[in-house]
Amino acid sequence: MGEAEADRCGSGAAERAGACTVREALDRVGGKWAIGILIAASAGPVRFTELERRVKGISRRMLTLTLRNLERDGLLHRYVHPTVPPKVEYTATPMAGELYESLVALTSWAERHREAISAARAEYDSRHGHPSA
Repeated sequence: MGEAEADRCGSGAAERAGACTVREALDRVGGKWAIGILIAASAGPVRFTELERRVKGISRRMLTLTLRNLERDGLLHRYVHPTVPPKVEYTATPMAGELYESLVALTSWAERHREAISAARAEYDSRHGHPSA
């Protein structure tokens, strides 16, 4: 682990490296865009442009960064077909496949409780003088 990573994780001690990796992995899979990407890639090979369409609101730059990070963490496999122009596909790795049911359950939970969460936020904001977002 480099100095920058050690600083970001709160300690440079070697025994903290494992905890740092776990926290970073949870941050990664729980990120705003990662869940949609991993769910899409779990259905089979998916191309960049397909992901752009499926993951609403993501920019090309953020999609690229998120794909790289998920690949780096071993959650996606990137395959470049030897064609002109090159065709690139992403598939979920077996490790990401283990996450699939949990990610679907999490997104289903969020959908089921969307209205209740919105109502709770509005009520909290009115009690605490927060502007509505």
